[in-house]
Amino acid sequence: MVKLTLYGLDPSPPVRAVRLTLAALNLPYEYVNINIVGREQLSAAYLEKNPQHTVPTLEEDGHFIWDSHAIIAYLVSKYAPSDDLYPKDLLQRAIVDQRLHFDTGVVFANGIRSISKPVIFFGQTTVPRERYDAIIEIYDFVETFLGGHDYIAGDHLTIADFSLVSSVSSLVAFVDMDPVKYSRISAWIKRLEQLPYYEEANAKGARQLVAIVKKTNFTFES
Repeated sequence: MVKLTLYGLDPSPPVRAVRLTLAALNLPYEYVNINIVGREQLSAAYLEKNPQHTVPTLEEDGHFIWDSHAIIAYLVSKYAPSDDLYPKDLLQRAIVDQRLHFDTGVVFANGIRSISKPVIFFGQTTVPRERYDAIIEIYDFVETFLGGHDYIAGDHLTIADFSLVSSVSSLVAFVDMDPVKYSRISAWIKRLEQLPYYEEANAKGARQLVAIVKKTNFTFES
């Protein structure tokens, strides 16, 4: 049996996306917590695994992959018994890929990272109002993507759901989501909460991130 090791930390949305995927595939793995505050990601040992010093990093028999989207696509392509989670049909796969790129380039970059990095790591207490507006726009986009569909890339569960739900469930740390205005998002999250592994793989870490952010007492500019 191939040995898998995941390096990360629970509050990280990208790490949680990988944990959701591993759980969906029922793959055993060793989980190594990386102390980001203690700068373990900058240690020589970790930089040998991932020179970009990010989490998550997946180790498979001495080979290393980083970036959550690359990891989850690899895991499903190699270990899934079917292509349901990452369709082989080119059009369907393109839709999943678009959602993954949206998560990276918009949700994480313009939403989570743009606030969490200055607030958590640099002690910034006031955040530009445009960051608030960016998160509202993200909610609007996700609500639109879910129009007429139960899942983020269509009518069945894919890795795009794992990736985006780990991020969207983290955005509430910064901007509350109106469950009435965003009824499709609320229903989608509730649907994913029924997965037997959702609590351990995602919800627990999301609550940890919310608690960390709330303790900073940051505010948006007026």
